[in-house]
Amino acid sequence: MLKIGKFFENFLKQDSLFLDKSVLLSSYVPEEIIFREEQLQEVANILAPALKIEKPSNLFIYGKTGTGKTLSVRYILKYMHDTATSNNINLKSIYLNCKLKRVADTEYRLIAQLIKEFGQEVPATGLPTDEIYNIFYSLLDKEKQMILLVLDEIDQLAKKIGDEILYNLTRINSELKNSQICLIGISNNLVFSENLDPRVKSSLSEEEIVFPPYNALQIQDILRKRANIAFKKDAIEPGVIEKCSAYAAREHGDARRAINLLRVAAEIAERSGSTIISICHLDEAEQKVESDKIINSIINQPKQFQLILYSILLISPQKKFFFTGEIYDVYISLCKQSKLNVLTQRRVSDILAEFDMLGIIKAKIISKGRYGRTREIALSVDDNINLKIKELLEKSLHLSN
Repeated sequence: MLKIGKFFENFLKQDSLFLDKSVLLSSYVPEEIIFREEQLQEVANILAPALKIEKPSNLFIYGKTGTGKTLSVRYILKYMHDTATSNNINLKSIYLNCKLKRVADTEYRLIAQLIKEFGQEVPATGLPTDEIYNIFYSLLDKEKQMILLVLDEIDQLAKKIGDEILYNLTRINSELKNSQICLIGISNNLVFSENLDPRVKSSLSEEEIVFPPYNALQIQDILRKRANIAFKKDAIEPGVIEKCSAYAAREHGDARRAINLLRVAAEIAERSGSTIISICHLDEAEQKVESDKIINSIINQPKQFQLILYSILLISPQKKFFFTGEIYDVYISLCKQSKLNVLTQRRVSDILAEFDMLGIIKAKIISKGRYGRTREIALSVDDNINLKIKELLEKSLHLSN
């Protein structure tokens, strides 16, 4: 019989591989950010006028996941706040991740969250939108100050609420007498601003900075710097950092994924009672992280996305390769069963392209001569993960097959 109390007592006595695990968390801001000097200087140049209570240009930062966008903005804001504090400058920054549910899934909730950042609470629902904006304006304009509003994953905000919200946020300054607000948008979608309404794009009048992916050697250097602080000496087997970097470089130079992978590998090593993090721990971590990433991305998708993926999972046991039309036929029948509106085949094709980008499927466009073009689709996820996904989708969609 398992004695939980004894397990925890033994756990406390066990030597840890870690010296400081916080160094491997996404919230950690290092003393120095390497391979981003040029981008950091650009961000600093654009935002510096805020320290004179002058409104900087709105700033949009683009780049794939794990290219240092959010980290760099946090780093710059930290130093701006230190400078502002030592010089009695009234500078405030607000950071919101627009992907989080109940923070930015409606215009009302977004403004309510911003009001909360100023220390005031409003009802979760119920007030007219005009009234909630007026409360926000009065809080902003209480004193002469500069507000830097960081909207991380800003494309998710526009996707959920529509780009009118961005227009409203940029128009706030014309209503204010004392303070000014500067928007800093961060997005993984490199063409996000190109798809905005021309009126919204014009009102933003933003400057843009693109963060390139890291290469494998750069990720190695980033990992070594973090590992030197995070782990005890000689805790990592030779070759682990190199292989971890190669895994991440394969995922378009995602340094965040590499750091997370190394942390999970160390946790797996500790649980197995090992005194060293080896290649086998890293390989196990890669499988776990990949599985978690796919499952989390699916759970956070809208019901229509889930229904299309469920259609694929229903077809896949019978066929290795299948086509958009086949998926669409199954999807239509599931829509009727779930009482959901049927999307057009073109919209379903767009969603399949997103699944391809997430690595859930592999889609190859093939020509059918005078019959046009179609996608030949195959699942690219391990069978065990497929079973987990299928169960999750059945629960989420209230389906049973």
